[in-house]
Order: sequence, then C-alpha cells, then structure tokens
Amino acid sequence: MKLLLLLFALYQAGSAAAPEVENIANPCSGSGYSQALCMSYVFYEAQRSGALPGDQRVTWRGDSALDDGNDVGHDLTGGYYDAGDHVKFGFPMAFTATMLAWGLIDFESGYNEAGQLDYGRAGLRWATDYFIKCHTAERDFYGQVGEGDTDHAYWGRPEEMTMYRPAYKIDTGAPGSDLAGETAAALAAASIVFQSSDSSYSSTLLTHAIQLFDFADQNRGVYSDSIADAANFYGSWSGYGDELCWSALWLYRATNDASYLTKAQGFWDEYGIAYGTDYSWDQKSAGAKALFSLINGGSTYTNALSSFLINIRSQPTTPGGMVFLTEWGSARAAANVAFIALLANKAGVDASANYAFAKQQIDYILGESTGRPFVVGYGNGPERPHHRSSSCPDLPEACDADWAINQSGANPQTLYGALVGGPGQDGSYVDDRNDYVKNEVACDYNAGFTGALAALVEAE
Repeated sequence: MKLLLLLFALYQAGSAAAPEVENIANPCSGSGYSQALCMSYVFYEAQRSGALPGDQRVTWRGDSALDDGNDVGHDLTGGYYDAGDHVKFGFPMAFTATMLAWGLIDFESGYNEAGQLDYGRAGLRWATDYFIKCHTAERDFYGQVGEGDTDHAYWGRPEEMTMYRPAYKIDTGAPGSDLAGETAAALAAASIVFQSSDSSYSSTLLTHAIQLFDFADQNRGVYSDSIADAANFYGSWSGYGDELCWSALWLYRATNDASYLTKAQGFWDEYGIAYGTDYSWDQKSAGAKALFSLINGGSTYTNALSSFLINIRSQPTTPGGMVFLTEWGSARAAANVAFIALLANKAGVDASANYAFAKQQIDYILGESTGRPFVVGYGNGPERPHHRSSSCPDLPEACDADWAINQSGANPQTLYGALVGGPGQDGSYVDDRNDYVKNEVACDYNAGFTGALAALVEAE
C-alpha cells in the first residue's frame, strides 16, 4: 500500500552483517493465541507517534513528531504511524480503531483470559485520543499528517525526522463522508468499550461520534477527493455508502436510538450493502452484515452474511489452506475475514463451518500447517520486515536507506507481534526487507487479526 523509496527497491540486500545490538526480549510469555494477542499490542506500541508513556514496553522507540499540527495551529500529536513509514493516515487508522474496539466488545472474555484487557483499552485509547484532537470543530476533521511521497523518501527513525509534515483536513467545503463516518464508527464503538471503566471518557467519545456522523451524512463526499495526497495511498475506492451504513449501526449500538437503526437500514438499501464482496479499510459491507446480524438478527442480514462467507470459503487457497483474496497483504485479508467468520459463529450464522474456517486461517498465519509463522517474533517468524524504525540499530549508530540495504541480517529491533503481508497464492514467501508487498507491516494488518485471536482464546 505504501511506496518504497525507489533506490531501496532497486537494490538487493548486500552481505554486510547488522551491527551487534542488544535486542529487547519478548515481553509476552506463554504460547499460542494468548501470546500472539499480547504481542499484537506490543506491535501497536512500536507504531506510536507523539510523546510516549512511562509504561511503554517498546523501549527502542522514543518521543517523535512532537510538532505535528503546528502548521495549522492545533496539537495533532499522537496516534499511530501507518506502516513501515511515518505518515498518519486517518482513514485506515480509524478502521483499525473500530476493529480493535469491536474485538474488545464482543470477545471481552478472551482479552480477560489472556490478560490483555488493559493493554487492549490502552491501544484503542491511543487512537481515540488522537481523533479527538483531530476533531477541531463539529465539521472540521484532520484526516492526515505527513505527505506520502516526502515521507517515503526517508529511511530512518521517526525520532530523527526533519521533513515538513503538513496536516490535511476535511470540512464542509471539502467533505469526506467515508473518513468522518469511519471515525464516527471508531469513536462510537470505543464509547461502548469505555462505558464501564471510564464513563466520562465514554460520553466524550460518543459526543464526537454523533457530530462526525452528522458531518458524514449531511455533507456528502469522498475524502480522498478532498485530501488529494491520500488518493495515492488510501483512496476510497468503494465510496462512502458503506461507511454511512456502518457508522449508523455503531451509533445505534452505542445509543440504542432507533433513528440510527432506521438510517442504517436505509443506507443498506440505497448503497447495495448486501452485495459487497470485500472487508478491508476501504470496504465495510461485510462488517455491516455481521453487525446487523448481531444486533438485529433479521434474515435479510444473516442471509447476506452467510452468502458472503460461503463465497469467501470457496475462494482459492495457498497450499496449507490460507484463503487467498489479494496479492498485497494476503495474510491481512485472511485475518479480516476470519474475524468476520468468528462474529458469524457468535451470531449463529453457519456457526460450525465459520468457526472451523476462521481457526484454520489464524492457525495458518501462526505457522501451524507450514511451520512458518507470518508474525514477527512469534516462533521462527519473519526477522526482516519492511519497517523503518525496527531496521535501525541502537543509537548512536546511523540509520538510512544505504545502511538498511547493505545489512542482510535480521532487523536490529524485533518488531514483536507485527503481521507481515504474507505469502503468494503458491505459498511462496521470502523474508526480504526489500519486499513491501509480502513483508511490510501496517496497523490495519493487525486489526482483524487481533480480534480473531481474542475470539479463539475465548473459545478454547
């Protein structure tokens, strides 16, 4: 999804070994789903932007991008770096937050059993605190910090960035119903997560969610038309109808206000949500089917969810059984639909078939069928993810594209818990830092994977 520095893409890894550094031990004990769930939140800590908290477990990271928002007179520090780069792309970050919240809502006991409930809430709040900062007026929302090509021309630590990081927003004159709607969904879902532990914060989240939904609904437009730089990286190909339906459903779940359910049903018909065939940061129709099935249960929605997953289960697979839906981020796509299948199991929609399918997908990602996990630091998982900060040695060693190209060993810092892009349809995979298709990581890659792990912990 991200553009690699051209020079870096043209070189092959050299023969120089990485400098000797003291790598931080895995902070997650145990094994299996619980350990992988713990590690996923360690990955999110490695992606944090802004001033880091005292309990930060990823100690090779430091405070960074502390001037974000200065160009527009707002504090836009915090949030998550998107992937191996350091742009803060609001659209996939909001989808990530919605997914992390959904797992905490519907599989809370799995988080409890794995000892990850507090880490899960902290990981979610790192995003939602940032979204509150970005919502500077009822119909003003900053949806991106950093310029894509400029950022991608830099290979180094986020703590040492010096490039200009412009902030981009949507407003009534340049709307973005998909971005505003997805952020409303994230904040509404998060308000449910924090309802029992921090009612004041939950209320604040819901207020922002309601305002952003109204903005999305009443000022229609595609956000990547308004934030032109985003179009090259996270263009909204599916339009905004799926986000309008999805966010209305989350507001209904958070408020129990029937007017939101009525709106969601209207969007379902207006935008043909029943016919969507994907589930990703761009396309939320499958999520809407699952959420409708959980909160409404009508046959219109459960049949649509069943049909979606029957189609998914009939798609080609890799040797070993991972459903293959896309070349770019293949493991991410499999984890996303596994999460939907586990929600279908909970809703009683083709329960046994969907549970078996989901478990097979996550087990494959963890290396059960091939002996090769696609999670960094898990067993003999990848050691060379396409990720700038973890490719850098400890300070004061220099880190730039030439350094990264010419060291062939493992990344000096282990990016525990990161789900890499994944294999080709034939099962092929090489642990190559140059390969940003199969070996980059991203916040949205871990989003469905995290909730699926919690569901499987709960089911054990």
